[in-house]
Amino acid sequence: MKINKLNSIILIGLIAIIGILIAQLLWTKEAFTIEETKFSQKTHIALLEVAKKLYQNTTRELPFENPVKKIANDYYIVNIDNDFEPTILEFYLKTEFKKINLNTDFEYAVYNCLSQEMVYGNYVSLDNDNKKAITVNFPKHKNLVYYFAIRFPNENNYLFSSLRFWFILSFVLILILVIYVYSIFTILQQKKYSELQRDFINNMTHEFKTPLSSILIASNYLIKQNPIKDDERLQKYTQSIITQGNKLNQHIEKILNIAKYDHSPLALNKEELSLIPILKDTIESFNLKNEKAIITIENDTANYFITVDPFHFTNLVYNLIDNAIKYCDENPVIKIKVTTEKEYISLQFIDNGIGINDKHSPFIFDKFYRVTNQKSNEINGFGIGLYYVKKICTLHHWKITINNNPKKGITITLLIPTK
Repeated sequence: MKINKLNSIILIGLIAIIGILIAQLLWTKEAFTIEETKFSQKTHIALLEVAKKLYQNTTRELPFENPVKKIANDYYIVNIDNDFEPTILEFYLKTEFKKINLNTDFEYAVYNCLSQEMVYGNYVSLDNDNKKAITVNFPKHKNLVYYFAIRFPNENNYLFSSLRFWFILSFVLILILVIYVYSIFTILQQKKYSELQRDFINNMTHEFKTPLSSILIASNYLIKQNPIKDDERLQKYTQSIITQGNKLNQHIEKILNIAKYDHSPLALNKEELSLIPILKDTIESFNLKNEKAIITIENDTANYFITVDPFHFTNLVYNLIDNAIKYCDENPVIKIKVTTEKEYISLQFIDNGIGINDKHSPFIFDKFYRVTNQKSNEINGFGIGLYYVKKICTLHHWKITINNNPKKGITITLLIPTK
């Protein structure tokens, strides 16, 4: 994916999430306003009913003007042009608030005509055990003689509790936004590190290839000289230089290919080929290098045809056999078992090597991952062989698994679709 396309997707996603979050916060604010209005309306209705009850059984009539006035968000006064008892007032307040489900604590005070002061009445709590100390002073209002005041000390808590779902949803959206930003930051950092790693590998391997090529050219020229041919020891040393130089060159080529495949998709040139001849050709090349290795093929028929890139498939088989030989502390015995399972051709590489600890199994196909053991310390490598094998299987849409054998060694299984 091109970097500008990736940046566009990230930007669009970020804008979308921020837009949703802003809309959610606005909806939450609007919902809070609506709940606040509903609370005020319910309070007005309840207090008006209380005023009506206080006028019952009296000679006076309820005035046409609304006696309920809202002084502040949590503070109301009710003008009653009639004398009344505080105990009766508290009973009416509890009854009417219960009718309209106004389930929150409140406190009230009554104006005393004799002292011309507000006399604190009581703090009425839904929780009978919750008795708060009297700390609130109710102010006196001019031009009013018979009236009482109501305060809701927990009105905001009551409103917030009724909007729990909205706040939880807003918190979840904020959390998603934070996770999204962190994930994008991590992806960009990983992309940056990956590019730095690829550039470093490319530069490093190219720098290695120049002196290595000179060494191989000089060694090949040197081994053809008569003094070297006449001295068996010098010829052996020179041949060792050439052999190790070629091995190092193969490792460098592998690293370059892996870096190239990570940067751009690998193009496969698939052909329909017979499987067994490819396996036999690869085994012959190993028999020339390692005479002690016993490599056999077990199959019930020779007519296994697969659609495959011959070059990369040969390298895949080579890597699997090479690993089986290198990670073996005795004479290598490798069996390649070919069977047909429903719509798959099963290709199993069974060896008698040192095996792999189960905790390392999920990671052996990772790039540059090497199992730490005594054998791996003796063997040169970069941990890219099985990564390459896994990549080729993925590109061919094959399945690859690894399992420890009951007695010794491992079994690597390839499932190749027949269609």
